[in-house]
Amino acid sequence: MSTDSAARPAGAPATGAGIDPRGPQLAAGITSVVLAVALLLGDSPVALVLLGVQAAVFAVGAAAGPQHAPYGWVFRTLVRPRLQPPTELEDPEPPRFAQAVGLGFVVVALAAYLLGATLVGQVAVGFALVAALLNAVFAFCLGCEVYLLLKRATA
Repeated sequence: MSTDSAARPAGAPATGAGIDPRGPQLAAGITSVVLAVALLLGDSPVALVLLGVQAAVFAVGAAAGPQHAPYGWVFRTLVRPRLQPPTELEDPEPPRFAQAVGLGFVVVALAAYLLGATLVGQVAVGFALVAALLNAVFAFCLGCEVYLLLKRATA
């Protein structure tokens, strides 16, 4: 979304109210690595810890917004100062919703692994991994798109 109010779509955040879209994309890259390692490790204790940490990251992102999650801090502190200003800002609500969806998948995976339903856990992690990879590699936030579809359907 453009920071120029004339080019800003209806419902878009005003200048300064949005987030740099590269932040959630970096977070998706980190998430992809965490989920891929967890998927490879199966239902091992290390995988369960990784999924627990990722669940906590998703929970903060869903509750406070992705810019306040740990990966957002990494972007804001270590990456953003080395980049040019963004050409557009993004409404933080769709990525926030995407964080909640990711949290749901990781919670299902954790519960499934703990209950011995390894295949269900692997499928849940796999779905979250595919969504994270789409954002990390192609800047396509699947959860954001679902948010926008739901918003249109309920408007």
